[in-house]
Amino acid sequence: MAAKYAIPPPEQFLGMSCLVVGVGPKGDTSMAARVSIVDYRGHVIMDTYIQPMMHVTDYRTAVNGIEARHLSAANARPFAEVQHDVANCIHGKVIVGYTLWNDLSVLGIPHPAVATRDVALYRPFRTALQMNQVIGLPTLMWRLMRRRVQEGALDSVENARAAMDLYRSHASEWESVVSKGQWPTEMPPDTFSRCYI
Repeated sequence: MAAKYAIPPPEQFLGMSCLVVGVGPKGDTSMAARVSIVDYRGHVIMDTYIQPMMHVTDYRTAVNGIEARHLSAANARPFAEVQHDVANCIHGKVIVGYTLWNDLSVLGIPHPAVATRDVALYRPFRTALQMNQVIGLPTLMWRLMRRRVQEGALDSVENARAAMDLYRSHASEWESVVSKGQWPTEMPPDTFSRCYI
């Protein structure tokens, strides 16, 4: 029996998730409001609220739990500072997440496509659930790991940990495919190609 491919060292992997608020006349344009990064075992590396650069017209509190006080100068950091720190943190790392294109887009940080592991796009998960589309993170977690997430307001630390746990459950198989020069995920939406280098 052939040996399984050796997974790259755990310190090479970081889980990332963002929460957003709405800006613009109708509040339907997303702007980063919180970013969380965890290590391979789910320990928090970074978790910070982000000061808005534009007037927030919809905090989306019912969905994400974010209120105006969270984004005040007393509780949040300037966007440029957070962007710089996140870019430095993930540089040279493999980032794991759920719909990473959304996170990279609102942060304005491109990342090498080959250094991403997006559980929303992983084909074996879709095959296991017999669904050929993006599957919600709560559905993935419940159907594949029998764990409930996002039962209240969204929490970016919980989301980052959930994505990392899903990845770790298939890490050996995933990295084995990558090591052969193949790619086991679907492509992210074309409109977000700028998020990958």
